[in-house]
Amino acid sequence: MNSQTLDHIRATIRDVPDFPKPGILFKDITPVLADPALLARTIDGMIDATGVLKVDKVVGIDARGFIFGALIAERLGAGFVPVRKKGKLPWMTRGVDYSLEYGTNSVEIHQDAIAPGETVLLADDLLATGGTAGAALTLIEQAGGKIVGSTFFIELSFLNGREKLRGHGPVHALISY
Repeated sequence: MNSQTLDHIRATIRDVPDFPKPGILFKDITPVLADPALLARTIDGMIDATGVLKVDKVVGIDARGFIFGALIAERLGAGFVPVRKKGKLPWMTRGVDYSLEYGTNSVEIHQDAIAPGETVLLADDLLATGGTAGAALTLIEQAGGKIVGSTFFIELSFLNGREKLRGHGPVHALISY
């Protein structure tokens, strides 16, 4: 992706101070999602960054990862698999707990969503601390999936989330702050 397009996408992301709590500068991606040309370029950039041309499944993380993951899956001719918060999937699941700054959380995947040996790309809107993405990668591995990498729209690099993804294939982010 050329730098002019990347700069345009970056300029379209809206900063929202003190959301969801005081002291946080939230990166609002909804203006990018609302612009069909920018959204298409964002998806292209997320795919191009990985170098992946063919995968069996793309896993997207609840909730905005569903947007990016589903679009990437469609472009790559792959199936889409949602990773959701505990209790949100309707069939038999496997789950994993992961640490948050204060406490723990859980995510789940359908037991039959990924067959052993299938190639899998993880996609999400944001890489922050890496907790949720790391948990999703654990679920993919437990299912027997072969992780080819992870792609994110935005990375908050100062939170060092990549460290939690080490050993799970290449990690790519279209935009880094």
